[in-house]
Amino acid sequence: MIKIALHGAEFFAYHGFYPEEQQLGNQFLVDIDVSFEPSGDLTDDNITYTVNYEHLYEIARDEMQHPRKLIETVAQGMINQIKAKYPEVVLIQVSIKKLNPPLGCKVAYSNVVINYNKA
Repeated sequence: MIKIALHGAEFFAYHGFYPEEQQLGNQFLVDIDVSFEPSGDLTDDNITYTVNYEHLYEIARDEMQHPRKLIETVAQGMINQIKAKYPEVVLIQVSIKKLNPPLGCKVAYSNVVINYNKA
C-alpha cells in the first residue's frame, strides 16, 4: 500500500454558513491523504502507476472555487472527485481548516475531517 499526501494547500474562498462569510471570504488550508495499491511496477518510474499529487491539488482548487455553506460539503466533493479519477484508491482523508473563523473570540481555525474507506 502506498500513501500520497498533499498538506497545507492554501486557498482564499467564500465558504461559510453566514452571508458575511460568503461575501468577505476567508483563508483555508487543505490536507489530502490517499492510499492505494499501485497499478504497475514502480521501479518502471512511470507516473501512471501512482496518484499524481498535482491532480490532488487541481481537485482541491476546483472544489474550493465553488462557494458552499458547509466545508463538509467541500471536503466530500473532493473525495468524490478523487474516487472518480483514481478508482484504485482505497483510503482517502480530506481535512479542511478555516483560519480565524468569525466566532466572536480569537480561534486559530475550525477543522473538518472526512474519511473514505473503500472496504
